[in-house]
Amino acid sequence: MSLFLLASLQAQSPLAADAMLVRFLDKVDVAELVPGADAFGPLQENVPVVPALKGSERVGWVFLTSDFVSTTGYSGKPIHTLVGVDQNAVITGVRLVKHSEPIVLIGIPESKIRAVTEGYAGLDLKTEAEKGGSAHELDIISGATVTIMVIDDSIVRSGLKVARALGLGGLAPEIADTGPQKEIDTEKQEVLDWMTLTGDGSVRRLSLDVAQINEAFSAQGDPRAVARPEPGPDTDTFIDLYMALADVPSIGLSLLGEAEYGNLKKRLKEGEHALLVMGRGRYSFKGSGYVRGGIFDRIQMIQHDISARFFDKQQSRVGEIAAEGAPAFTEMDLFIIPADIGFDPARDFRLQLLVQRAVGAIDKVFLTFDLGYQLPDGYLKTIPVAASPVSDQVANGNVVEDNVVTKLWQRIWQGRVFDISVLAVAIGLLTLVFFFQMQVTKHERFTFWFRITFLTFTLVWLGWYENAQLSVVNVLAFFSSLTSEFSWDAFLMDPLVFLLWFSVAAALLFWGRGAYCGWLCPFGALQELTNRIAKFFRVPQIEVPWGLHERLWPLKYIIFLGLFGLSLYSLDVAEHYAEVEPFKTAIILKFQRAWPFVLFAVALIVAGLFIERFYCRYLCPLGAALAIPARLRMFDWLKRYRECGNPCHRCAKECMVQAIHPEGNINPNECLNCLHCQVLYQHDQKCPVCIKKLAKRRKFEVQTGLRKPEAGAKPATPAPAE
Repeated sequence: MSLFLLASLQAQSPLAADAMLVRFLDKVDVAELVPGADAFGPLQENVPVVPALKGSERVGWVFLTSDFVSTTGYSGKPIHTLVGVDQNAVITGVRLVKHSEPIVLIGIPESKIRAVTEGYAGLDLKTEAEKGGSAHELDIISGATVTIMVIDDSIVRSGLKVARALGLGGLAPEIADTGPQKEIDTEKQEVLDWMTLTGDGSVRRLSLDVAQINEAFSAQGDPRAVARPEPGPDTDTFIDLYMALADVPSIGLSLLGEAEYGNLKKRLKEGEHALLVMGRGRYSFKGSGYVRGGIFDRIQMIQHDISARFFDKQQSRVGEIAAEGAPAFTEMDLFIIPADIGFDPARDFRLQLLVQRAVGAIDKVFLTFDLGYQLPDGYLKTIPVAASPVSDQVANGNVVEDNVVTKLWQRIWQGRVFDISVLAVAIGLLTLVFFFQMQVTKHERFTFWFRITFLTFTLVWLGWYENAQLSVVNVLAFFSSLTSEFSWDAFLMDPLVFLLWFSVAAALLFWGRGAYCGWLCPFGALQELTNRIAKFFRVPQIEVPWGLHERLWPLKYIIFLGLFGLSLYSLDVAEHYAEVEPFKTAIILKFQRAWPFVLFAVALIVAGLFIERFYCRYLCPLGAALAIPARLRMFDWLKRYRECGNPCHRCAKECMVQAIHPEGNINPNECLNCLHCQVLYQHDQKCPVCIKKLAKRRKFEVQTGLRKPEAGAKPATPAPAE
């Protein structure tokens, strides 16, 4: 599609300023989304969709999932998918056009993702509407569970919104109940026992035994799953799952007890609700995915066209169930339903459980089971008509989505207050060290162990746990956004990465690139720590000759300029070639990736065992990207003597990245601010200048009687008379 046509689409609709659809239409041929179509029509005024035209005849509609629902994936960034649908509310084509999922981007073959997304062609949205969006089987790729679930969820929910808004297939817009609106009655705070709670539906149950699970996988028909039945007696409990809406006062007080319920109410913000999920049996509803990526991939809450997938910051464990007569559970957890998704506690909803069965070394087969819930009327009260939140836009059949992206980043920041605080403290501590570096580096042993501790924190917590590894891709994306439609929203999605970039920008003016590269880069920390271990085991270190060294370090600048040039042509192409960075393999994916990528990352780490910070010195395009603006720094903090470089070369020989020229000057573009040269600058046993000063001071003290001559020392020569 031409740029002129895109501009004309934008000019024809007031929604163009907000709709992301027009940004992606040129990436896909219309016939791939709606077979037989040959052109896109104008963007509609009330709904962010475009007609697919065959000549002058409309044969379908095209929309972008991100314009209708939140499509935030594993990476914390949106997954953009174009979808075509015909007049009968049947999906005709799907194309994944933009994402930042590390697993999909670099760990899963593109053909697998293409096959899954294209497989939605033929999905009947009318059937999905009848069965609450679960009429189809979920085709999940092993290793990309969360990503595929987000894609599936966004296609179905956004498709239903479009179909209802346009009246496709006879589907009408969902209208609020014509009866009186209801809300939770906070006055009712009766404490009930377990039998009463389960009897009146306050607590709902889904129980599956081994026989039922084996029968379900047999009915699915995958021979690999059938060949690996769940072992044990058929009557053994596979999972016994219970759920309740815990922010309802009576239910919460009964199940949690007064103290725990009080803590929950303090934690909940306006508009938020809480689910209490309890389970026992051999299958965990939490799984282990949340430990690696912070997201619970086995459960999600679904209420008609909205859903909530829970992150670790929205979850808290419950010690015990307070209700009298409650059974013992192995898992008891509270999950916060965010306010911005539009959850209505007075309407029915369901908890969807994903059950997986391993059918190979890495392959799995999946089934879903639903636990339905409807809050009993006894816990609700009628809202006065005047206060009823009736939307005129919904009543008129129009779909006007809230600013989901803005609310999303705000919710992410609110949910990660602890992580943000930890990083802020770490950056603040590092800033103090830089400002008072002469006082800190007076103590060689303290400086050494402080650096080792900080680098360990950077690698383990910041890198492997929080995945806060900056990349040259961030730099390229920033410059790309400046030339298109710049928005802070995408950059605010990951608060730790945003804070790191903010601190890097400030540090460039004061200390150059070394503040990040030398202290806050997880892969840099990995290189240095492994090199320390290698030195401990006496692995020989290679000192690169200066003439070769100064000709090798420009390589990283050449790599960066090449990637920057590619990004001007295509950011996607530049992202592909940015694989010269091993960060995703070693830090984000923790080496869980195809063997060529792992081999490349391991090779760089092995090289770093012999040449300290090998990758940082010669290949890192991010380091080059930071070094260029670092030329604007306003201060020279690292102190030097006139004797540095002539005759003394000790600092140059001990600099871990050879950033000190033979003549004694420190190259700020290559310096990582490790502060070792400042330790030597004050060392009265290693620095010749300090040794000479100390000798003079001792001589003066002996001559003036402030110090007794050391045993065996020659008498000091008297100072000449003036």
